[in-house]
Amino acid sequence: MNIDFSGKYVLITGASRGIGRATAIEFAECGAHVIVHYKENDAAAMKTLSMLKGDKHFLLKANLDDPFLVERAVFKALKKAGHIEILVNNAGVYKECDLLSSTYEEWQMHVNDTFKTNFIGMSNLTYFLAKHMAANGGGKIINVSSRGAFRGEPTAPAYGASKAALNQFSQSLAKLLAPKQVFVYVVAPGFVETEMSTSALKGHKGTEIKNQSPLNRVAKPEEVAHAIVLLASEHTEFMTGCILDINGASYLRS
Repeated sequence: MNIDFSGKYVLITGASRGIGRATAIEFAECGAHVIVHYKENDAAAMKTLSMLKGDKHFLLKANLDDPFLVERAVFKALKKAGHIEILVNNAGVYKECDLLSSTYEEWQMHVNDTFKTNFIGMSNLTYFLAKHMAANGGGKIINVSSRGAFRGEPTAPAYGASKAALNQFSQSLAKLLAPKQVFVYVVAPGFVETEMSTSALKGHKGTEIKNQSPLNRVAKPEEVAHAIVLLASEHTEFMTGCILDINGASYLRS
């Protein structure tokens, strides 16, 4: 199957590293013009940009935790691109917090900070771009969730909860937006070889984590990116609302 995004703009949040960078590279390989969103690491974002095949790619620096900055970022991106056909909501944080040992203040910070990035910022960005797509012939939205939404995250409960909220948000919008030719999908990875998971994979539980999959390893960012690009391609419209597990059979559900 030949996947061709020639002439289409895709906005990828958190694209300065990890899954976001791998996804940006694969979209560019398929002819897309990539909007590389990042929060603060200029050098990493520039590195991603330099790795992209083709032209008309550009950087978009914005803190999506701030509703005002989300609106300004969308305005800036649309002014430069004209039309954005694909949105990949990849930006996210993973923070641990032990409910039993944390103070109330620490608990509030844990929950608020996690949801602000993983759900509220993403939902605000989606608000603007879903309306834009609905008014301009349609589009694709792919949200990056986690197997933690299903199996539970006892040391990072707000992370698991925020990803579960993202799943339900995505499926609700899939039903709402389908008549407007806007299709919404979710990918739910397990552990992936990214900077976010480096400490866990190199720690004393690294082997145990890898052995959760019968493949005895964790996913590569490129494997998640491939699934995202596939969902964004043509002829996947009837998959809208799906949640695609990418965890190497480390967590199975039915």
